[in-house]
Amino acid sequence: MNKVTKPQTEERRRLAEQPEAAIETSDLPEVTDWTGAERGRFYRPIKQQVTLRIDADVLAWFKARGDKYQTRINAALREYIEHHG
Repeated sequence: MNKVTKPQTEERRRLAEQPEAAIETSDLPEVTDWTGAERGRFYRPIKQQVTLRIDADVLAWFKARGDKYQTRINAALREYIEHHG
């Protein structure tokens, strides 16, 4: 993994302090074709640790399907939210 150098960090800080209109972007090509774009690809929601009581058979079902059972439980809850808003 590439580490960010001190000059790069300083440049990022300097750019972040500028108003957006002051940053020169005329040499950047405008993206007009978004057919290959993926919504949410780099989105990482903030996780919050909680204690949750789940029926033993439900937990066993998720665990029986391998590692990352908590991720699958979270995905199942998210799907429920999307369908029952």
